[in-house]
Amino acid sequence: MDAQSKILVIDDEEIVLDSCTQILAGGNFDIRTAENGILGVTLIEEFRPDLVFVDLKMPGISGFEVLEKIQEIDPTIVMIVITGYATIGSAVEAMQKGAFDFLPKPFTPDELRLITRRGLEKRKLVIETLALRREKELLREQFAAIVSHELKSPLAAVQQYLYGLSGELSSQLTEDQLRRFERIQTRIDDLMQLIHTWLRAITVDIDSIKENFKPIDISSVISKAVESVQPNAIRKDIPINTTIQDEIYPVEGDEGTLVEAIVNIVGNAIKYSPTGSRVEITAENKESQILIIIKDNGIGISKEDLPFVFEDFYTSTTDRNTERGSGVGLALTKRILEAHDGSVSVESELGKGSTFTLCLPAIKDNPVEMTTMS
Repeated sequence: MDAQSKILVIDDEEIVLDSCTQILAGGNFDIRTAENGILGVTLIEEFRPDLVFVDLKMPGISGFEVLEKIQEIDPTIVMIVITGYATIGSAVEAMQKGAFDFLPKPFTPDELRLITRRGLEKRKLVIETLALRREKELLREQFAAIVSHELKSPLAAVQQYLYGLSGELSSQLTEDQLRRFERIQTRIDDLMQLIHTWLRAITVDIDSIKENFKPIDISSVISKAVESVQPNAIRKDIPINTTIQDEIYPVEGDEGTLVEAIVNIVGNAIKYSPTGSRVEITAENKESQILIIIKDNGIGISKEDLPFVFEDFYTSTTDRNTERGSGVGLALTKRILEAHDGSVSVESELGKGSTFTLCLPAIKDNPVEMTTMS
């Protein structure tokens, strides 16, 4: 038998408390009532309901204050406002304080049952989402442990033995055997780099990133990112053209991780673009945001792959002749941007290149004069 859903009704009108109890009595509910906000908050802490009906107009603390208290106690509790003084302004304010829905008085039994069912469905989705999130974090932690101890440690030991053997046997091996040793060492170096990349992606501490926030010149971030990928761009004869709007606003953030975020995207643009093409980077103010737009003329991303490109370990199979990545760069970029209260999005068409747009909140009261580079 399914567990009873817990419902709390907070209202100063006895008739409302009685009618809600009677209407919902036939369902699989554990129903409690409170005639004022103070008693309601006490019951919330003790009863831990799934769903709370809150009257906005009550003596003592108001319904709006109760909504705030519920959010502090348990933000997963679904809150529905019931009131005889329904206005658009009060509805908007209630929603801003986390209310799921609004039920004006007087209401019919069917209206109460319907909104109760919808509220409990919402609660179920919230709990399931949190459970999936916790499971994902647990898998991330377990994966980090496996990668670090079960893969990195033995591979590092093999790498060390090979370094020693190649030195000891260098005078006894033929040129062909030496080349084979070098290829083995190169492959192991590549695997170690891949493991470091995976660990970086799954163990990045968003909170520690925020501890280093300060005003950042976005042109410096872009310049350092371009400098980092320039050797690969030169090898493929791909110029990187950078245009930064005059008097660009600074952003509040961590320069190192922002550089890393842009390197991930520009590096991919170079990797997946044909020799002799170009990469365009522009940065501009747009209202209260800074937009950084990175455009390439590479192989593009298929319609099927687009929804998943920012997920951990996702790699496209669009072009099997192209070097495949680790599947973590864009996921890490997304987490870095979100840590800065920003976002990243992409528009792409197979065979016609990709355009990535990074949005960051701007510090508008201190524009910095910049120049156009190429």
